[in-house]
Amino acid sequence: MTLALMFLLVPALLAQNLLAPKWVAQDSGVTASLRGVHAVSSEIVWASSADGTWLRTLNGGARWESGKVNGGEKLDFRGLYAFSATDAVVMSSGEGSASKVFATTDGGAHWTLLFENPDAKGFFDGIAFRDRLNGALLGDPVSGHFTIFVTADGGKTWIRREGPVANEGEASFAASNSTLWVGGKGEIRIASGGKGGARIFRSADNGKSWKAMQTPVRHDVETAGIFSLGWRDSRHGIVVGGDYRKDQEAAANIAMTSDGGKTWVTVRSGPAGFRSAVAYLANYRLWLATGTSGSDTSLDGKVWVQFGDGEYNAVSGVWGVGPKGRIAKFLAAPRR
Repeated sequence: MTLALMFLLVPALLAQNLLAPKWVAQDSGVTASLRGVHAVSSEIVWASSADGTWLRTLNGGARWESGKVNGGEKLDFRGLYAFSATDAVVMSSGEGSASKVFATTDGGAHWTLLFENPDAKGFFDGIAFRDRLNGALLGDPVSGHFTIFVTADGGKTWIRREGPVANEGEASFAASNSTLWVGGKGEIRIASGGKGGARIFRSADNGKSWKAMQTPVRHDVETAGIFSLGWRDSRHGIVVGGDYRKDQEAAANIAMTSDGGKTWVTVRSGPAGFRSAVAYLANYRLWLATGTSGSDTSLDGKVWVQFGDGEYNAVSGVWGVGPKGRIAKFLAAPRR
């Protein structure tokens, strides 16, 4: 290579490297496994961990602060939904009374217990809100039905709905707080896994009635199924998963819909392994999927390209969280 040609190529190679999708690591200041994350804005992001810890940044990740949920210091907070810099709700996962919901209105200085799982064998999997008042809780099946609670007062009170009937060996996963989705006009959608699972359930009346749709995602063992549900708009959605114990395997780990979830089809060139979270990034106009064996992006949901092999559990917007206190921000070239 001539010196002149090298000087011509270097700027192009540098630009390509800078614009390629990547995770930019943050200093979280904690070492526990993170599964809860919610981005309120580009500057305000909350996260939660397995040892009763909450985290928050108010300046886009330049600095993270953390603390313990008073009364929940030993709980595994796998679900989180934040409304502002001061207001947030966290959900712990565990058998029976280990599944709880707490809220703060002063930026984490104090937390109030809002709700405790009333089922001795219950297990909370996800929490989501459509606005400050209306939300839902998802739990594993009890007495043959998925557990569903809804609130209309910001979580102060919860009303049990009769969830959809579960197949033998079917449940939901609490890996990323994204097997539950709450939309407008009473829409609730949940995803399942395990043997008999890999289904999507839809309610259009805030959990009073349900319709089930089968997906082609693998569910051959209890550790496989759908781990995350994401939507680009009301018609286009993607589910990801696989078998978390074999996170390098990419077979049947994704499905997509273009008719609002009525039908789900396979994707031939999917993510490169098990994925526990998926999201559509409107600012970049692309899909992002991540899991314990890496991350991938796609422009159309049909062809995926892996860009990193770091371990992540959950995403919210451009933020990813994972084991050992891992927090990172996704960056890529904006599409025109």
